[in-house]
Amino acid sequence: MGRKTVYNRIFNEEEWAKVNPENKKLLREWKNYLMSTDKSQGTIKQYENDMRIIFLFLLNNCDNKFIGDLNKRDIISFQGYSINAWSHSSNRTRRIKSCLSSLCNFIENIMDDLYPDFRNIVNKIESPQKKPVREKTVLTNDQVELVLKTLVESHQYQKACVFALAANSGARLNELLRFKVSFFTEENLHNNAYYKTPVKIRIKGRGRDGGSKHKFILKNGFKEYFDLWMKERDELGITCDELFVTRRNGEWQPATDTTLQSWKTQFSKTLDTDFYFHSMRHYLTTKLRANNIPDKIIKDFFGWESIDMIEIYDDNEAEDDFAKFFTSDGIKKVENKSLNDL
Repeated sequence: MGRKTVYNRIFNEEEWAKVNPENKKLLREWKNYLMSTDKSQGTIKQYENDMRIIFLFLLNNCDNKFIGDLNKRDIISFQGYSINAWSHSSNRTRRIKSCLSSLCNFIENIMDDLYPDFRNIVNKIESPQKKPVREKTVLTNDQVELVLKTLVESHQYQKACVFALAANSGARLNELLRFKVSFFTEENLHNNAYYKTPVKIRIKGRGRDGGSKHKFILKNGFKEYFDLWMKERDELGITCDELFVTRRNGEWQPATDTTLQSWKTQFSKTLDTDFYFHSMRHYLTTKLRANNIPDKIIKDFFGWESIDMIEIYDDNEAEDDFAKFFTSDGIKKVENKSLNDL
């Protein structure tokens, strides 16, 4: 099983109350600026969490220094503390440092009337070398079928539905929460092969239309699990349009990322390997490539800007495909397929 990400409970209200008020004020102004540039709420929340870590570090290690007074030694000290004291991965340390740099750019470029002599020095300090946090999980068709079979046999139809949706759409965890029951109608089924969401779904990145795309879902491999979940929903009297739900205080409410994170843990135990929803993006890309779906179709299916993204997510080894093209009779011509053939 791949090494799991280390999470730290650094923030607490008692210490946050002691943080330099000027740093808190700066954070509020930066958040307002980020909202004005249409950053997503998720991105802004992540930035806020990262800056809280920085401010608490300054509180406890740099005499509660104002962010505008940072020097190079402070940044070096933070990097070392992040990795050695908090056991952060190099990737997480780099991400927090990048967030700090963005805030410093805001001070230099937007608040220059208040801090005319301020310069962003964060990127002058070499970052820790980027290292993989966990081993990449490469799922096979047999593994995907194992999870689905196990869930259906134990009548966990909602979990089977979300797993099948991830496997046949490549949607990220937060994107899965945005799917609606009403998306999966005959009207939205194209060529009897794939569904196209009738509205754009919010994706990772900038807000509103700039960060939204239509999502595509392969019918085969998904529809049977969707139908099982729809039947159970009817029996339970669930009427909301959100596809995935959880029961709180006796009422059915939309599922949250915490809900899916708990299901992810169960999937990992079934697979006996580290499961994360992003691995389904690799799984589906690999599957489409292995079935000779043209790269242009794969690119458009995921909504990528460039076919270069396919190489990142395709886990096929080149040699795995040799038998398709090289036989005892010489070079074999292989016909491309369409999504209808899957």
